[in-house]
Amino acid sequence: MTIRVLLVDDQPLLRTGFRMILEAESDLVVVGEAGDGQQALDQVRALQPDVVLMDIRMPRMDGVEATRRIAGPGRDGPAKVLVLTTFDLDEYVVEALRAGASGFLLKDVPAEELVQAIRVVADGAAMLAPSITRRLLDMYATKLPSGEEAPPQALGALTERELEVLKLVARGLSNAEIAAELFVSETTVKTHVGHVLTKLQLRDRVQAAVYAYESGLVRPGTL
Repeated sequence: MTIRVLLVDDQPLLRTGFRMILEAESDLVVVGEAGDGQQALDQVRALQPDVVLMDIRMPRMDGVEATRRIAGPGRDGPAKVLVLTTFDLDEYVVEALRAGASGFLLKDVPAEELVQAIRVVADGAAMLAPSITRRLLDMYATKLPSGEEAPPQALGALTERELEVLKLVARGLSNAEIAAELFVSETTVKTHVGHVLTKLQLRDRVQAAVYAYESGLVRPGTL
């Protein structure tokens, strides 16, 4: 199955580099390019890509707003957004995740990791980089609940095991790692993750991780 990719970045040289990397793979095809968020929206409608590689800082419309319009709440289109950023502490990354991005990578990521991330996101999973996500959430700790507030009522719908799984997802663990931690099968973990996403009305693991911090279930600096 061929994965259709749209490249969105305001630097043509970077788009060219990404195109060369991706088109060397037999299962990836670059269907188009865009230099800003508005062009990205037009290209998504016209080309129907599976994955959008989205820069954050661009003219006319930034990557956060473009992500929200492509993959945000109420959007049921097939395109998944994988955000690219120059800095691992980019102030807009958390907002991009909240807007519906399925993950993010640094622009200097090794080629094989970029290719694998696109495949993971296209498959409906999320590309969650634990170390960078941890640093981002630590940086935004002052904006997160103090822990004294009552937890959201939605958490009451989760079983004890589902809460355990959500905490481990927030740590950035994969299904295999969670299975090893809880001494269960990967299939069981996948089922629990699916229940968590459904009950909390979340799109993917990235949003689940952000939710775990925002709800106070997991505190920055305590992992």
